[in-house]
Amino acid sequence: MIPLTPPDTLARRMHAQRLYHPASTLADLLDSVFALQAQDVPALRLAAHARGVDTLDGPFVRTWAMRGTLHLIAVEDLWVLPVLKPSILASTKKRRTELGLTDDVCGRGIRALCEVVTEPLTRAEIVTRLNEVGFPLDPASQAPAHLLMYAAVSSFLHRDLDDRYHLFDDVPWQDGTVEDLWRRYRRAYGPATVADFAAWSGLPKRELRDLPEIPGERADPDGTARMLGHFDPYLLGYKDRSLALAPEHASRVQTGGGFLTPHVVVDGRVVATWHKAPSGFEIRPFPDHTVPDLREEAERVAAFLGTGADLTWQ
Repeated sequence: MIPLTPPDTLARRMHAQRLYHPASTLADLLDSVFALQAQDVPALRLAAHARGVDTLDGPFVRTWAMRGTLHLIAVEDLWVLPVLKPSILASTKKRRTELGLTDDVCGRGIRALCEVVTEPLTRAEIVTRLNEVGFPLDPASQAPAHLLMYAAVSSFLHRDLDDRYHLFDDVPWQDGTVEDLWRRYRRAYGPATVADFAAWSGLPKRELRDLPEIPGERADPDGTARMLGHFDPYLLGYKDRSLALAPEHASRVQTGGGFLTPHVVVDGRVVATWHKAPSGFEIRPFPDHTVPDLREEAERVAAFLGTGADLTWQ
């Protein structure tokens, strides 16, 4: 197999992420990219918009998945929860134990949740009802959040875009494996390594042996520029981001805690950051990168955000 050049690799990643050719619906998008990071709903909506989708409707679920982080996932892909559950619960067990949430206590908590969540409820409303039925939780502590995550990754409830919780109802649960997730990851993120997959999924690398090579779809660079927001999945899909984001500029985008400064990507390479300004956007190019004319892209993003589209270059 002839090794891919960096431009070819980045073009295939852009293609896989639907940043070259927009999706027609949310279902179409999730079929391609598998999931969208969803702890911040405005950022989620901007990520979907960058991929052609402005309306988040259809059979999807917002729940804790890869890396124990909230994602938007198609209902038909909820097989991923049992695949990820052991690693998520292992990574959060120490803190749960400190909060008094042993596995036995969480089991009782799930039974209580099934009793009290009879309609969409906020976390505060759930805590009130749990206390009323004899399952005490301190609303000022982290215990409610950890119990709800435990119940979610155990496939009992999920969280909607308005931060209300629902019990799962009539979900067509299917079996899935780590290899199934690897195949979906490679389809969504293009050329990548097992180390990238481990970082994206949160699965221990020791469990990721004998995964098959996945041929990707060919794509050619076409000069496409996209203004991507914070928490956009494009960069979050890789442990090694140096191909897309030059190490000398990484601190301008990766500011810590998984947060990404909004950035401009051209053919898969990050060339600038962007920020909202009073009448549009402030563009801050990297010194050694060429930024193309962004007026059309800025107008597209501005129309979605309901802001001006004037560009200021710093």
